[in-house]
Amino acid sequence: MTPLHSMGDWLRNALALIPMGVVRLFFVALPVLLIVWVLRLPRASTVPPGVESRPIENLKLWAVLALLIQVLIYALG
Repeated sequence: MTPLHSMGDWLRNALALIPMGVVRLFFVALPVLLIVWVLRLPRASTVPPGVESRPIENLKLWAVLALLIQVLIYALG
């Protein structure tokens, strides 16, 4: 057995001690934090230049929608 095997076994055993509820919390919290960050972005950085300002052109809407779908999948899965 090489030193990498023993390090891998140690890491696997250490990670197995983490409760699944904590892991799920982190998987749900990360996209929620990203939603907050996306919503705080200035409008000028989320609308393509040279395009008329329609709500459908704002990339914030689509980013938040994709992140909300991720939150639902992680929370229900």
